[in-house]
Amino acid sequence: MTDSALRELADDPSSRKRFFKMLGGAGAVSAATVFLAACGGDDDEAASDSPPPASAVDNNKSDLEILNYALTLEFLEADFYAQVIDSGMVKDPKVVTIAKKFGSTEQEHVDALTATIKKLGGKPVAAPKSNFGPTFDKGLMATLEAAADVENLGAAAYLGQAGSIKNKEVLAAALAIHTVEARHAAALNELVGRGFGGGGGLKGSLPDGPFAKPMDMKAVLAAVKPFLA
Repeated sequence: MTDSALRELADDPSSRKRFFKMLGGAGAVSAATVFLAACGGDDDEAASDSPPPASAVDNNKSDLEILNYALTLEFLEADFYAQVIDSGMVKDPKVVTIAKKFGSTEQEHVDALTATIKKLGGKPVAAPKSNFGPTFDKGLMATLEAAADVENLGAAAYLGQAGSIKNKEVLAAALAIHTVEARHAAALNELVGRGFGGGGGLKGSLPDGPFAKPMDMKAVLAAVKPFLA
């Protein structure tokens, strides 16, 4: 698409500069700050709490759909870690620390996406009702494997939507989250002993090729369906 964010980034050197600057700064500030800065730009007036005009909402419609899709996944991930911790099934203090850290990160993603959707004039989706009980009933290893699967799905989902995002700053912030999801996935894949195995890019602790495997919205939603009530 000639008007896509990826095309703008490719054609505009100043856009590329902002893009890499944003990615570089994502680790130094919260995900919420990155998203709000991305959508607000450098104009103080544009960063006000006033809702955007109707025309801006229309222009942002497709991005809002993608952001709400991402928010649904982040809701599930945050809820998953919260329930794992509350269940008490994890006894290893190091694993508990990892679960809490990952859960906190996913909640920051939820907060950032929610704020961004509102800033663009949209309405955030409600948190879906989860159903992790059957997974928990299978024990700790099955639960950790499910965590790895969900994180891999998250990374693949963000990558699958990258070419459709129109706002280049939102794209940069989304890719910053994609990177975090991928690193979560790699850590969990290693934790459950998946080694170098492939399997569509969702199983191995290391990439099974030079390029990450994206997944479209339909495939991702089908994959997380068992976790929905």
